Amino acid sequence: MRTLSTWRRHPLSGVFVILGALAVAAVLYMVFAPKGATAEESSLDDIEAGRELFVIGCASCHGQNAEGVVTSSDGNYGPSLIGVGAAAVDFQVGTGRMPMAQTAPQAPRKNAEYTDEEVSQLSAYIASLGPGPAIPAEESLDWESATTEEVSLGGEFFRTNCTACHNSVGAGGALPNGRYAPTLHDVEAQHIYEAMQTGPQQMPVFSDDVVTPEDKRAIIAYIKAMETQPSHGGLGGGGIGPVADGLFIWLFGIGGLCAFAVWIAAHGTRSSKKPKGAQE
Repeated sequence: MRTLSTWRRHPLSGVFVILGALAVAAVLYMVFAPKGATAEESSLDDIEAGRELFVIGCASCHGQNAEGVVTSSDGNYGPSLIGVGAAAVDFQVGTGRMPMAQTAPQAPRKNAEYTDEEVSQLSAYIASLGPGPAIPAEESLDWESATTEEVSLGGEFFRTNCTACHNSVGAGGALPNGRYAPTLHDVEAQHIYEAMQTGPQQMPVFSDDVVTPEDKRAIIAYIKAMETQPSHGGLGGGGIGPVADGLFIWLFGIGGLCAFAVWIAAHGTRSSKKPKGAQE
């Protein structure tokens, strides 16, 4: 007891306590932290092939070593890709957003310029530069096996976190400065998952610590359920919201009624009664 008390009063005791706490925190982080995509998960051939594709098609904007390109005015011509992970590359290149056809506030979705094998090789090369979000596992994308309760839970998550930008039925919507939230219809489950995981462009990042893989799977199941849901009220109008629906009603509904009323007034039955002076 006397030895322990002596050590507690030693000037360096606080330093050893802090070092011990840091060591324990480091061990816990190594055990429980999510694993990112690394070069070990891909073959060296894929990484080398991805490097060649990158130098030809991406280095002009992102730098020879993916370090990014800065303009003369300290702007960002092409961001650094070190640490973005394989999921970000698979989403951007797999949806055709990259390479961009022209500079714009937002990269639109278009036909992919690379094959699936080339996208995988590019993803492997970028993943080898630093740890980042990995391409999701197959079990996280199996939305077809989701139960009704899981679809309902996914709807709650979607309405809470996504409808402000993507509309209540995933039809998308306009955002400031020429940007927009794209439609979620006919988007592959893998790309929806990767978008939540990486937060492309103005979208926030929903990491696995914030929204678990199971919850992401439920959200995807809800989005896919909305695609097949019939419009019970008649013409859905694309599901773009009540403002657009109200404008449609005013312009074509009430406007059509007004035009029809004018037509009736102009072509209605005229009185055939003659003036008194004209009677025989």
